[in-house]
Formats: sequence, structure tokens, C-alpha cells
Amino acid sequence: MMPGYLLLLPALALLVWLADGIRRIGAVSHGTPIGKRPGTALLLIDLQAVFWDEGHYEDAAKAAAQSAILNAVSAAKAADSPVIAVRQEWSIPSTKVIAKLTMQGKAVEGTPGTQIAAPFEGLADHVLIKRVQDAFETGELDRLLERLDVGTLRIAGLDLSYCVARTALAALRRGYHVELITRASLCENQTAADRTRDMLSSKGVHLR
Repeated sequence: MMPGYLLLLPALALLVWLADGIRRIGAVSHGTPIGKRPGTALLLIDLQAVFWDEGHYEDAAKAAAQSAILNAVSAAKAADSPVIAVRQEWSIPSTKVIAKLTMQGKAVEGTPGTQIAAPFEGLADHVLIKRVQDAFETGELDRLLERLDVGTLRIAGLDLSYCVARTALAALRRGYHVELITRASLCENQTAADRTRDMLSSKGVHLR
């Protein structure tokens, strides 16, 4: 029995390691309450080639979202508000394995397509990399928003039910006033999108 037990231990360790990776992917981080800040920023989530060009979004929905995103960027620039883009790169060892197993390896660090998609290239004043669905996870976004004195976040991008939602919830936990630009946020599944919008609204996200 002992040799079999010893062989089982590495398999169990691997399962625990992968389970922790799954947990980290969808976790919503906590942060220091920000207090009162006057600034507003537009936060664009995962508008990168591998998702925008290869995602399962209907052409009409993409066209409408692209127009809404470009309008939001124009409005932000007219108001002298910073535009921040965050793009996904799976770089934590366990999440890289999960991405390769379940996401066709899309957006793994060092793979093609992680750059901002052509329709949105050059629009952002700041571009950050995120490692999981929550864009606040690394702390870099916290530091940038503090430096910019931002207290209101207007969020758009994709996918609404995953990275957009986790980032919005993380912002709420820190005390930001969070607005979701619904016309500028895509979701592959309409039923999931409806549930996510209802959930975010119930938590205090303002739907625009």
C-alpha cells in the first residue's frame, strides 16, 4: 500500500496546485479604502487582438460596442480624464497551465495576440498588464489610480461576465464609484450578461 500511497501524493499536489490557480483566476481582491478623490478615469478591459478578433461575439454586437467604446474614449479625452487599458497575460505558472488546458492558450504570456486590438490601438494614456480576471490583483492599477487621484471608474470592455465584472467588484471593495458602460461591454452569452448586470447593479455598480 505504501508505494501506491506515495505515488498518489504528487497527483494530489498537482490537483491542489491547479485548484489554487482556478481560485486565483476568479478571485476578487481587497484593497485599502481610497477615501474621497475627485478624478474620473475610463478603464478599458481586455480589448486585445486575441479576444476581440477571435472571440465568439456577433458582428453586430462588436460593431455597436466598438462605436460605444470610441465614443467613451472621445468623451474622456474631451473631459481631460485619463484612459487606461488593461490587457490579459496569463503569467502565473498554474494559471498558464489552466489557460493552455481550457482556453486554447489564449493570452498566455509571450503568445501572439496579447497586444491591443487594431481599432483601439494608441487610444489609452496608460496600458497595464493583468494576470487574472481582476485588474487590481497586482497592485499596479491601485498605484496608478492613486497617482491620478481617481475616485470614479467608468469601465468598458470584455468579457462582461468575467474580467469586467471581477474588476468592477474589486473597485467597489476599494470605495470607487463604479460605472459600467453597458453598450461598450461585450459578453459571449446573453443570459450570463443579463445576470451579471443585475448582480453588479445590486452591488452598487451604476449601469450607463
